[in-house]
Amino acid sequence: MEVRGGETTGRDGVLHVDISKRRVQAERSFDLHLACQVPAGITILFGPSGAGKTTLLDCLAGLETPDAGRIVLGESVFFEAGHGINLPVQDRRVGYVFQDLALFPHLSVEKNVEYGLAKQEGAERRERSGVLLEAFGIAHLRQRRPREISGGERQRVALARALVTNPCLLLLDEPLAALDAATKSKIVEDLRRWNQTHGVPILYVTHGREEVFALGERVLVLDGGRVLAQGTPHEVMTAPRIETVAQLAGFENVFEARVAAIHADRGTMTCQLAGGPEIETPVVRGEKGAALRVGIRAGDILLATELPRGLSARNLLPGKMLAVTQRDVIVEAKVDCGVPFVVHLTLAARDSLQLQPGREVWLVIKTHSCHLMAR
Repeated sequence: MEVRGGETTGRDGVLHVDISKRRVQAERSFDLHLACQVPAGITILFGPSGAGKTTLLDCLAGLETPDAGRIVLGESVFFEAGHGINLPVQDRRVGYVFQDLALFPHLSVEKNVEYGLAKQEGAERRERSGVLLEAFGIAHLRQRRPREISGGERQRVALARALVTNPCLLLLDEPLAALDAATKSKIVEDLRRWNQTHGVPILYVTHGREEVFALGERVLVLDGGRVLAQGTPHEVMTAPRIETVAQLAGFENVFEARVAAIHADRGTMTCQLAGGPEIETPVVRGEKGAALRVGIRAGDILLATELPRGLSARNLLPGKMLAVTQRDVIVEAKVDCGVPFVVHLTLAARDSLQLQPGREVWLVIKTHSCHLMAR
């Protein structure tokens, strides 16, 4: 995309980001090197604490300045180091909802929503705020203070305040983290309806992999200030190609392995786990002896106390129980099969199988539950 005189020749409404920034805090340096494109719709920013998610949002909003690169949205150049362009915050038309919401406690719901329209006439302010209050189901709360409404209602007020200015970009830094799933889902559906008519890019920060599938149309996985993976939630989270992404996506079992044999006619291959058994996996490009990693979700493994027979699953691994730990309504079992496996069970399964350390068991793993990744 060519930049001319502070404007881009593109008219696609897509957010283009290619920036780098170094931050030094408390004797710790952090480097952000990030290049991505964000179309209209909800894109999830997913990654661990310290990955660079909030730093990226602050750079987009103009609260922080990158050291190099550019940020372009449609025809608007927010930042272009080579041309000395750095639009002020107020000129970027970016809506930003923080995790703590930052509502004004002394103002009513209506006045909080109208706050960003201080330069508009009173009648226009009331009309525009009224539309958002209705859209987010909080019109009946317009005269109440933030302390007088529920957490979900405060979240709706914060969103309405960010949207009343008709932003061209919306940034959401875990604004719904404290809400239950049902309330969160309703608010997101209201946001989707708003964006059907506005069509702006929305960046939504989360640490929870459940939210990635529930909320996002696309996902960007960040770690160490870099994009590790991007695509649909299914592409990125269900079949990760990098170990770090697999761990973020909830693959509790990740093993070093080597290709022992390739069965092209069956579409599978045999992999030798380092220090452990052989398992059958889907075939990938490679050759015998190639090193890779195998990821398996704990919830994709079945556990039996007798040798199973007549199963379609190709991997039956004998092992010994090491530990059984209850984590809320999930039981985590650790099983030694030459290498330690983590298996997730229900409370009923634990009790009916009478699982305890030292007991001999078998793990049942389908071929396509084994996901292959680059080392």
